[in-house]
Amino acid sequence: MSTYSLHTHDCGELRREDIGKTVTLCGWVWRRRDHGGLIFVDLRDRAGLTQLTFDPEHSGGEAFHAAETIRSEWPILVTGTVEGRDEETINPKLETGEVEVLVSHIEVLNTSKTPPFQIEDGIDTAEDTRLRYRYLDLRRPELAAKMRLRSDFTHAMREGLHKLDFTEVETPILFKSTPEGARDFIVPSRTQPGNFYALPQSPQLLKQLLMVGGIERYYQIAKCFRDEDLRADRQPEFTQVDVEMSFCDQDDVITAMEEVLSHAFGSVGVDFPAPLRRMPYWEAMDTYGTDKPDTRYGMTLHDVTDIFASSGFKLFATAAATEGQYVKAINAKGAGTWPRAQIDKLADVAATFGAKGLAWIAFREDGSVNSPIVKFFSDEEMDGLKSEMGVEPGDLVMFAVADRLSADEILGGMRCHMARAPRP
Repeated sequence: MSTYSLHTHDCGELRREDIGKTVTLCGWVWRRRDHGGLIFVDLRDRAGLTQLTFDPEHSGGEAFHAAETIRSEWPILVTGTVEGRDEETINPKLETGEVEVLVSHIEVLNTSKTPPFQIEDGIDTAEDTRLRYRYLDLRRPELAAKMRLRSDFTHAMREGLHKLDFTEVETPILFKSTPEGARDFIVPSRTQPGNFYALPQSPQLLKQLLMVGGIERYYQIAKCFRDEDLRADRQPEFTQVDVEMSFCDQDDVITAMEEVLSHAFGSVGVDFPAPLRRMPYWEAMDTYGTDKPDTRYGMTLHDVTDIFASSGFKLFATAAATEGQYVKAINAKGAGTWPRAQIDKLADVAATFGAKGLAWIAFREDGSVNSPIVKFFSDEEMDGLKSEMGVEPGDLVMFAVADRLSADEILGGMRCHMARAPRP
């Protein structure tokens, strides 16, 4: 990292074995502590921190007097000697905590106004302030680490794909509009008034041309644009890995991607056990309510239609008697202790997933049962429900009545909501 730069080492590099070396470091002043006879400065760059020591009796005291003037976030260049810290001053929280640099020369590269927030992790600062001063926010170790992680992961993805003989091809950004499901962003053409380019939602047509053209294995870390409302997992501009393969079947594609992902995640220290679990579409929908299930938590979907085939609750009985209609349920462990008012609000959440209402039964910890519909159920039906859903005191069972896909999607949405919902 120090090749072709002003510094000989970065601020996260020095260790005990470097004691005695003369080094040059560059970075930003993070903290400055004036102890009267000595000045200590924590110097920060993208790699970490190094403690600098300024002694008025060292090198004529010029560096010490310059250090008296520097302040937080000033970028500086220093040259000095690596020394070991005294046993009682070692900082075990820092990778460079066993050493410090006794500075003999300092050059102030620039000055800085007082930052509007602390340049450190875990700050409690409004997001709009952080975005306004994004260049300062990016200096924080927390954010810098995320930028580095993204870079390392993308590099590893490229490595994994190249090992499997994929070719990276950059496709045009300005292209014709193609039906993709969302609205395109359009760009007017200066040379052809009245005509427009479209920014690609995904370079689908271009990928197909590459396959027909004999590239056989293509990939691209592609920018995609969609003129649509913000969602939890989507924004107008995003990046995705596009891949196309020829002369292969479904298992070839899946296995190749598992190998690439295993390599990429492994390179950033995350275990990626391959092969991944595979399941048919309807197994995923009927079990988790989505074709991209999060299997880290339970709350799986259960078909309880048969239990209520002869129920006194007309909604359930009618669904059981109608072909293509289902009564399905999930069990939210612990949510049965919620206050009634909080449970009632879940109907509004279910409505966002297409439900016309939300039937529920709360099994309280004291053994009582609370629900607007439980009076319609026989003891046999309640016993069957408890057995099927694994009900325990404190559980909340929620129902969806609809066609197969709709019921799955409603409960799949509620499953994700309940997994994220804070418990009172």
